[in-house]
Amino acid sequence: MLGRTAGGLYWMFRYLERSENTARLIEAGFRIALTRSGRSAEDWASVIDTAGARAAYAGRGGRMEGGPVIDFLLRDRQNPSSVLSCVEAARANARMVRTALTREVWEATNECWMVLREALRRPVREPDLPGVLGLIRRQNALVRGALHGSMLRNDVFDFARIGTFLERADNTARILDVKYYVLLPSVSHVGSSLDNVQWETVLRSVAGERAYRWLTGGEVTPRGIADFLILDGRMPRSLAFCVGKMAGNLGYLERQYDMRHPCHDRIAALKAGLDGTTIEAIFERGLHEFLLAFLSDNAALSAQIERDYRFYG
Repeated sequence: MLGRTAGGLYWMFRYLERSENTARLIEAGFRIALTRSGRSAEDWASVIDTAGARAAYAGRGGRMEGGPVIDFLLRDRQNPSSVLSCVEAARANARMVRTALTREVWEATNECWMVLREALRRPVREPDLPGVLGLIRRQNALVRGALHGSMLRNDVFDFARIGTFLERADNTARILDVKYYVLLPSVSHVGSSLDNVQWETVLRSVAGERAYRWLTGGEVTPRGIADFLILDGRMPRSLAFCVGKMAGNLGYLERQYDMRHPCHDRIAALKAGLDGTTIEAIFERGLHEFLLAFLSDNAALSAQIERDYRFYG
């Protein structure tokens, strides 16, 4: 496969995953703001921080309020990580690799772009926000469904999946890192009903609330949630799950092309690090330090994949 095609597939699915993650992040911020009277500026600042958009938003002179933050993350074309920007970038990449996609995947991607462009044509009113965020999730699910239901399990599928899970791992790590330090208003709230509501909101942002309750019997603790979102290989948005899937798809590429690259060593080391640790060891080291290291390793893996498969060569 040409590196340009591989890169187009990889980034197409990274952008789609990012658009859904942003929608989930907005929903989490909206729910948290409803539970914390008088602290909405801090809550929305944490949303901007999680999205990695503090500098860009500050450059626009935006206020840390729900309306401006939501509009920036949903519709602002000058924000390359806004939902609208991501969906447009995903479609542009899909057009570039059109011959590598089935008709079903292309049509689902094109429909995603058309539907969301119309839904985000104007600022979203607060009463309409849950419906719009649900629409973003559903349109992304249609593309994923078309991918899984119609694509050959070959290198095209592998690059699409690697892009999806690399982006998803980045998002989960960012949510955990920012929320762990910003979410609680004070130590006095730890273990309170307010504390539990806010941690449940973190779980909702990664579609994990019900699964977590099934596994734990409903006991909500920061350590338990961190364990679930970092090390539980059954949770499809956990770091362990995402890294395992990337390792599998990179392994398929290695066997298909009969060539091992430095990116294979990087993913092997990343997977071994997660497989060989415990949540106790992570907290002893420091959750923040662990997540910063993971984000750095994940970004280095992305850059190495781009070099090894010559995305821009």
